[in-house]
Amino acid sequence: MNIAVCIKQVPDTTEVRINPETNTLIRDGVASIINPFDTYAIEEALCLRERFGGKVIVLTMGPPQAEAALRETISLGVDEVVLLSDRAFAGSDTLATSYALAQGIRKIGDVDLILCGKQAIDGDTAQVGPGISVWLDIPQVTYVKKIEELREEQEKKMFRVQRMTEEGYDVLDVPLPCLLTVVKEINEPRLPSLKGMMRAKKAEVLKWTAADIGCEDQKIGLDGSPTQVKKIFSPPARPGGEILCGEPAEIAAKLKQYLKGVN
Repeated sequence: MNIAVCIKQVPDTTEVRINPETNTLIRDGVASIINPFDTYAIEEALCLRERFGGKVIVLTMGPPQAEAALRETISLGVDEVVLLSDRAFAGSDTLATSYALAQGIRKIGDVDLILCGKQAIDGDTAQVGPGISVWLDIPQVTYVKKIEELREEQEKKMFRVQRMTEEGYDVLDVPLPCLLTVVKEINEPRLPSLKGMMRAKKAEVLKWTAADIGCEDQKIGLDGSPTQVKKIFSPPARPGGEILCGEPAEIAAKLKQYLKGVN
């Protein structure tokens, strides 16, 4: 079974900076990490490889510095990594990003399963994973908390999965090839091994440009992004609340007066 995992290198949450002209994140020179939700997708891919064989391929779209994130995944045990990096990708929104990643997966070829984290912590849109499935025209299940088993019916393979909901979870059968986005409840990510870290230093990182994966110019970057950020600002700080002290009856009376004033 060949599994592709799409990850994103995101800025450390304490180091986020915005370009005031383009309203996009400034990534150069900013400390970055693998999107935390993506680490669960990586771990699940490795667990599935242990159960069913095959290989795990991790790919990301980003600037050259994203290579560090890919090497970190090699230290965890993935087989191959691909970096989609091109100035033409700059400013891509979720639609353009999902298109580029789908093109990268097409170039990889023969992928049975695509795994993504449920969302990225810098954008929180949860749109890229589903977007990839639309571009590739394959079924998807989001918020997967468990992959129960691999089944075969009428010569068609499918995964039985648990999809987390607010009330509990749904049990779904999804045919392969498919895309799953996973939540943190699915597993506990492993730590890199010493052997893995040594391998990561020497491993080859495939680097593909927009032309390499056959992207259409009007579907990537700012030109391919229908979502435009018009303004970014920090909301005003909320004033501190009042702590009511005293006897219960006294506190209740003060609270009653406060609520009357609000109304």
